[in-house]
Amino acid sequence: MDSTMYPDTTRRLVILAAVCMAALALPLAFSGGALATSAIGRDLSASPVAMYWITNAFMLAFGSLLMAAGTLADRFGRKRVFACGVSGFTVTSVALGFAPSIVVFDLLRAAQGVAAAAALAGGTAALAQEFDGSARTRAFSTLGATFGIGLAFGLVLAGWLITHFSWRAIFMTGAFAGMLSLSLGVPRMRESRDLGAHRLDWAGTMTFTAALACLTCDVIEAPTRGWTSDAVVTLLVACVAFAIAFVVVETRNPRPMLDLSLFRYPRFVGVQVLPVATCYCYIVLLVVLPMRFIGMDGYDEMHAGYLMLALSAPMLFVPFIAAALTRWMSAGVISAIGLVLAGVGLHTLAGARRAGAGPAAIGPMLAIGIGAGLPWGLMDGLSVSVVPKSRAGMATGIFSTTRVAGECVALATINALLAALTQFSLRAAAPHAQVTYVSEAATRLAAGDLAHAAARLPGVSRATLIASYHAAFGHLLTGLTAITLLCALAVFAFLSRVHAQDGHVGTGTGDEFAARDSQTVEMAPQLPELADD
Repeated sequence: MDSTMYPDTTRRLVILAAVCMAALALPLAFSGGALATSAIGRDLSASPVAMYWITNAFMLAFGSLLMAAGTLADRFGRKRVFACGVSGFTVTSVALGFAPSIVVFDLLRAAQGVAAAAALAGGTAALAQEFDGSARTRAFSTLGATFGIGLAFGLVLAGWLITHFSWRAIFMTGAFAGMLSLSLGVPRMRESRDLGAHRLDWAGTMTFTAALACLTCDVIEAPTRGWTSDAVVTLLVACVAFAIAFVVVETRNPRPMLDLSLFRYPRFVGVQVLPVATCYCYIVLLVVLPMRFIGMDGYDEMHAGYLMLALSAPMLFVPFIAAALTRWMSAGVISAIGLVLAGVGLHTLAGARRAGAGPAAIGPMLAIGIGAGLPWGLMDGLSVSVVPKSRAGMATGIFSTTRVAGECVALATINALLAALTQFSLRAAAPHAQVTYVSEAATRLAAGDLAHAAARLPGVSRATLIASYHAAFGHLLTGLTAITLLCALAVFAFLSRVHAQDGHVGTGTGDEFAARDSQTVEMAPQLPELADD
C-alpha cells in the first residue's frame, strides 16, 4: 500500500505502531526464554553451560551486531533493514518452536539475536527520522513502555503457555507479533537513508563481535573449567587482543562504526552509564529470579511469572511518568533518583530473599522496578540526540550496543559470580567433599537445578544446599546494590543538567545537526533507484 495515501500524522503513528508491535516480541524472546530455561533444560537434557547459552546466545548476537545493523540501516534504508530483521525474527521464532536438541536451539537463538538487532536498529532509526523534540521524547517513551508491556505480561504469558501447553508455544507467540508488524505496519512505512553513509565497517564489526564472544564464553566456561584453566586464560587473552584491535581499527577508520572520540564528552559517557546501570539492577534479575523461584523455592512457571510482575509491571507506566517529570526536572536527576531507589530495593531484597519466602520479595521488587523504570523511559530519547539525526543509525547502534552488550556481559558475569559464591558457601558447609563435585553442584545450583546438585553431593542435605545458595544470593544482591549506587552517582555527575527536550546531549549544536540532516532523503516510490543504490 502506498504510504503517500496517508496524512503525515497518521503515517507517523503507523510507523510507531509497527515498531512497537515488533518491540513487543523482543522482550518476550528475552524474558520468556529466561522463564522457560528450566523447562527447556529438562526437555532437551541440557547441561548448566548449555542452559546459560539459552539467553546468552541471543544476547551475544543481538548486542555485538547492533552497531553494524545501525550502519546498514543508514546505508540501505531503515525500512528495509527493519523489515528484514522482523522477517528473520519471525522465521527463527517458528523454528525454535520445533528445535529437536539443545545445540540446535542455542544456534537458533543466536540467529534470532541477529534478526532482533536488525529489527531494533532499523525501527529506532526510523522513529528518530520521523519525530523531533518533545514528540521524539513521547515516541521513545511509548517504545519504552511497549518494552515494559512485553516484559511484564511476557513473563505471565510465558508461565501460562508453559503450564498449559509447552515452552515451545512461547516462541510461536513472538512469531505472531512479528507477522502482525510485517503485514500491518511495514507496507505503510516510507524509506529513508543517509546519502553520506559509508560501507559497513567489517573490520570493526568482526573484532568487536570476537571480543564480546570471547569474553562471554570465558565467563560462562570459567565456573566449570576453573578460572585458571588454560582454556579460560586463552579466551581472556583473545578477548583483550580483539578489544585492542577494535580500538585500533576504529581509530584509523575515517568513518568508523563507533566514533570513539565521542567518549571525550562527559555527557556522552553519562548516557552510556544508564543502560549499564539498568543491566545490573533490573535485567539480570529477570533471569536469575525466575530460576530461583522455580528451581529453589518450588514455584511452578505460572506462579513464578505472577511474582515477577512486581518487578516488571512498573515498566507499564513509569516511563510515561518519567517523561512527564522532565517538565520540572532534568532527565539526569530523574534517572539518578530512579537508580538510588533501585539500589535501596536491591538492598532490601537481599534481606527478604534470605528467608526464601516469595511474597516477602514483592515490595523490594516493586521498588526496583519503579526505580529502573525512571531512566528506562528517558535514555532512548537521550541516546539519539548524541549525534546528528542523519546518523541516527549510528546513535542507536552505539547506545543499544552498550545496552545489549552490557546485558550479555552482565548476565554471563552474574551467573558465574553466583556459581562462585555458591561454591564458596558449599565448601564451608561440606569441607570434606571433593572439590570437583562441589564445583559441579554449585554450577547446578546457580542454574536453579537443585535435584542434580543434590545428586553431585549425596552426603549433603537439601537444606544445606538451599542455605548455601541463599547466602550466595544475598552476597550477589549486595554487590548489585553497590554497582547501582555507583552508577547513580556517575549519572548525577554527568547528566544532572541534561533535559530530554534539549535536542542534544552536548556533542554538537542544533545548527550543526540541521546541516548534516540535509543529507537525509525520503525515498518515494517514484525514485526506486535510490533504494537500490
